[in-house]
Amino acid sequence: MTLAGRVIRNENDEILVKRGEYWGIDVLDIRWFSNDKPTKKGVRLNIDEAKELLKILREELDDGN
Repeated sequence: MTLAGRVIRNENDEILVKRGEYWGIDVLDIRWFSNDKPTKKGVRLNIDEAKELLKILREELDDGN
């Protein structure tokens, strides 16, 4: 998996976004890390699912709320 980006919450917690291949499927993994260790909180999506999620997020964020 290749690191695509990160969202830092505080000095201990961050979200890492990684892209790679899992069981032969191109995936995007979005997961919380605490003290540089992965937590169980996260989601792994195939690229079509990730695009659908992006569409939903864009609609929600562009809504002006």
